[in-house]
Amino acid sequence: MNRIVSMVLHNLFAAPPAWFKLCNYAKNVDKYPEAERWAHIQYILNRAITGGNVDLTVTGIENIPAEGGYMMYANHQGLFDVLAIAATCPVPMGAVLKKELYNIPFLHQVALCTKSYSMNREDVRQSLTVIQSVTEEVKAGRNYLIFPEGTRSKLGNEMLEFHGGSFRCATKSKCTVIPVALVDSFKVLDEKGSKPVSMQLHYLPPIPYEDYQNMKPAELAALVKERIGEKIRACTQGG
Repeated sequence: MNRIVSMVLHNLFAAPPAWFKLCNYAKNVDKYPEAERWAHIQYILNRAITGGNVDLTVTGIENIPAEGGYMMYANHQGLFDVLAIAATCPVPMGAVLKKELYNIPFLHQVALCTKSYSMNREDVRQSLTVIQSVTEEVKAGRNYLIFPEGTRSKLGNEMLEFHGGSFRCATKSKCTVIPVALVDSFKVLDEKGSKPVSMQLHYLPPIPYEDYQNMKPAELAALVKERIGEKIRACTQGG
């Protein structure tokens, strides 16, 4: 049985009202406080995690700053990545998603509720506009998530190249950077079946602006990738 079907069936009575409420938030996003919208998203996702037989191990919550205005950069393994982060991060955030992911039902409603951005990497002008908009919002105190690989790796726990341009949001806003390591996330929605599955999500120690202020975006990208890679190897190889 498909895991999404399992998630729905195990929440058969809760799913319809939760869905309609999510759609209402998405259509009237400015009428409701961000914290209220975020709480509802987490309610849905945590019920889905339980119903989908997902054993999600999370560490490093203490690494998330109490005050807003930071960037999270995570490796990208599958469709569940952004949902796992949204389900576990204690503070609201938006995300920069490729247009194909942004338009998937439910993900689209979540994106609208969190005022996330759709990025078309084939359109340089549009991408630069998104980067500038996110930069200004981070300066104003909002938090954002970006997957610097730009697409799912489809290589399991191996990462693709991290694009330096994604880190201009951080270097321009001079904000704290939080690397996020996802391990075995691809097993949740990118593999067939609904048998119990385990994955890990690790919020790594933050990188303050003072530690990377002399780096170019590509150098910061390499640093973040290195730290995420070290965590993934420690989790998968026991080293």
